[in-house]
Amino acid sequence: MIMLAENLGVKVFTATKAKERDALGNQITNWLREANGIELISKQTTQSSDNEYHCLTVTIVYKKS
Repeated sequence: MIMLAENLGVKVFTATKAKERDALGNQITNWLREANGIELISKQTTQSSDNEYHCLTVTIVYKKS
């Protein structure tokens, strides 16, 4: 099966501050509820840090139906 790029989408959620990181799960859940007719292809969670900040990123690749 060949999947055309026009049928794929990428959504990136990111948060740096603690309060934003705490709310990230709800933000992703709300987006998934509103994104009718998609099929999740992959998801990746990445964390990066420096001396002051901790960035959390969730990347979702999905197929549009």
